[in-house]
Amino acid sequence: MRILLVEDHVELSHWVSKALRDANLTVECAANGADADTLLHTQDYALVILDLTLPRMDGLDVLRRLRARGGSRGGTPVLILTARGNLEDRVQGLNEGADDYLAKPFELAELEARVKALLRRRSGNEALVHRCGQLSFDTISRMFSYCGEPLALTPREHAVLEALISRPGRALSKEKLFQEVFALEDDVNIDAIELYVHRIRKKLERRPDGGAAIVTLRGIGYLMQEKPA
Repeated sequence: MRILLVEDHVELSHWVSKALRDANLTVECAANGADADTLLHTQDYALVILDLTLPRMDGLDVLRRLRARGGSRGGTPVLILTARGNLEDRVQGLNEGADDYLAKPFELAELEARVKALLRRRSGNEALVHRCGQLSFDTISRMFSYCGEPLALTPREHAVLEALISRPGRALSKEKLFQEVFALEDDVNIDAIELYVHRIRKKLERRPDGGAAIVTLRGIGYLMQEKPA
């Protein structure tokens, strides 16, 4: 779940992105409208959190250009997060194609709840709980459990395992996993994916009766697979 946060207030951007990362989401940040427009034209995101008063390009212009592109990128959910909170601004933002609108100042708990609601809505008819053997992932609480107990994961491990379990029967390439787990500004080599997959496997193997495994398909990628008891 990769999110683009477009906010020019450095301290606010830091705290919002930290809260979302603590909720096991991958966050990339843009500090002006022009950079945000470029990223939205070239990258795929599950959600955009967009300020309106931005340098180099107004937030509403970013939103208009996003919606005008159409296709899967053009339909990316957008949550407007701005100090321009009067009724006229809210109506205009929603009419321009925003999915939700939250005025500053706000509580982080409310922002997290709205983000999760938009992500669930984007998932449409997808299952609220993904399962593989005795491994399950609740998309509302965003928690993993294994053999009936919480599975302790680092944020990176969580992102890798979520990407795999949410696509049952589908192999994901190392490149695709890398895109979903790491933000563009992260200075990390793509081979780090192998390290996280290895760590997750070790945790799953602690319970031989768990029935879940990550399979490596040479030249293709990784597949979450239920294994016989």
